[in-house]
Amino acid sequence: MSFRDWATRVLLISLMFTALSVALLIGKINQLKTHPITSSNQEITTNWSEYPQTQLQSSKNQPTKSSVTTRQNVGRYRTTEAFAQYQPRYQIAAVDPSNYGDRYTQDVNGVKLTNQPIIVIHETGYSADSAINFFQTPHEDESVQASYHTLIKLDGTVVYLVPPEKRAFGAANSVFESFNGVETVQTNPNLSPSVNNFAYHVSLETPPDGRGDNYIKAHSGYTQEQYHSLAWLIAQSQIPEDRITTHQQVDRSGQKIDPVSFDFDQFLTLLNTYRQISPVYRAQG
Repeated sequence: MSFRDWATRVLLISLMFTALSVALLIGKINQLKTHPITSSNQEITTNWSEYPQTQLQSSKNQPTKSSVTTRQNVGRYRTTEAFAQYQPRYQIAAVDPSNYGDRYTQDVNGVKLTNQPIIVIHETGYSADSAINFFQTPHEDESVQASYHTLIKLDGTVVYLVPPEKRAFGAANSVFESFNGVETVQTNPNLSPSVNNFAYHVSLETPPDGRGDNYIKAHSGYTQEQYHSLAWLIAQSQIPEDRITTHQQVDRSGQKIDPVSFDFDQFLTLLNTYRQISPVYRAQG
């Protein structure tokens, strides 16, 4: 066999292997188009709509019973007739942008975040107006920046502060202990990890006899209007009871003991009055 014949055969074999490789590559691409691999197929992503949403109830802007029930029926919980009947007063107080931020999808190390939402209950320590004024004041120092998503006054008024899809700065140096283990997220390399990235922060206004002392062990407690408004607010969420906690329970600084004199049993009783497990969810379970 001449060198020319040998070279021709080698070239033909090479072309055949190249064509086969291209055909296999095209088939793989078509398969990926038909069955794409997405993060939603592999991971649980955080759904910010599970947090309590702003419900503006007034004579001119009141959600109807049917609209509330329809929205709640799609999840684990649905609101009740008692929820529809209760109509707390509300305010909207815009917080300075320095005191809240966006929720991160990755931590400082680039790890994708999939924490499910929690609710953290606080108390103000001072009057509601004092807390609101602080949140509306710009703060350049990151260690001073603070906010809640919602605040509930002594008379039960619900004050909407930070939108639920945003990250309120409610609990620095904090950890949530769940059935899945310890949960916390570090989003700033200069600050301690916290639950802020997956938490909804709601605070109760401190009664007058409990204000001004960060180390107070007890006070007269919260009003019935506050308990009802708190339960009504959280009833709008899809967050289960085992992911509702307090600032004291998540704090790792050893300095936070709020909400002081909080009656968790009374709160849960009211919460179960304002929402219930959806029949559809119960049937699926």
